[in-house]
Amino acid sequence: MAFWWVNHKQTRDHEVLGGYLWSPFRNANGAYNQTYENMRHVKIGDIVFSYGHGQIGAIGRVTALATPSPKPTEFGAVGKYWDDEGWLVEVDFIPAPTSLVPSAHMGAIGPLLPEKYSPIKNNGRGNQGCYLAGIPDALGYLLMALTRADELEWTGETEFIREAEPGAEVLEDLSQIESDESVPVTQRIQLAKARVGQGIFRKRVILLDERCRVTGVDDRRVLIASHIKSWKDSTNEERISGYNGILLSPHVDALFDSHLITFEGCGKMHAHASLSREVLERWSINPAKRVTPFHPEQLKFLDKHQECFRRKIA
Repeated sequence: MAFWWVNHKQTRDHEVLGGYLWSPFRNANGAYNQTYENMRHVKIGDIVFSYGHGQIGAIGRVTALATPSPKPTEFGAVGKYWDDEGWLVEVDFIPAPTSLVPSAHMGAIGPLLPEKYSPIKNNGRGNQGCYLAGIPDALGYLLMALTRADELEWTGETEFIREAEPGAEVLEDLSQIESDESVPVTQRIQLAKARVGQGIFRKRVILLDERCRVTGVDDRRVLIASHIKSWKDSTNEERISGYNGILLSPHVDALFDSHLITFEGCGKMHAHASLSREVLERWSINPAKRVTPFHPEQLKFLDKHQECFRRKIA
């Protein structure tokens, strides 16, 4: 296990809430940047200290190695001078038990900072030229103690429920993605992950849905990020859009994906006439229940899902 320090700047909320780190491959002028290159060196299980707004406010653990990825759309105008492609590292962040202002502890922190590519200056303020810095183990353990993160229980549970063996339709879609040379390879990687409800697509859905809308379950390890508008009917942009997703418990996802249930924008649920009421009862699904209303940007995707619902015969 290694320790890392990330300076988020304006992207902190997006990255911490979304559960990832993202950096361009190089500086805006094309120059090599070691702190961007560090993204390629993190390992699963490494600890990341999140620094932003003058304090370490969150602690994360790496759950997936770096992969090429388009710049997250939620960054908006932030980082407009960066290239549109870079490195994505998936990290599970949690709030630090005790937030830490480094400038108040420089007597202890200062001597342990790396001589090169230090994440903060001698006055305790962030080094603007540094994104992701590797820090010595001694400093890592000190920060764990100062934030009381050493009291946390790291369970090691990083996998999500997914299809053990993708069906023929999914395999065909993945093959088409891989062979489509008109799409940049970085986008192909994200599309392949999105097809099975993972990667940046899942992160974006979680930004919108904290729990299953029907069951209320909030353990993300057992929830599925499902596309609202079907994969085949969606553009590549829609396939990785968080607004085209909904977070559901597996049994609810099975019904939603088969167009046996659907939702209106206000949250009203509809069950298909062909769906046995015994199934709904045994799965504790109340079709009269209103779920949380959907975002305006999701309505066009719901319209398409409702259309498929109405066309379904059995």
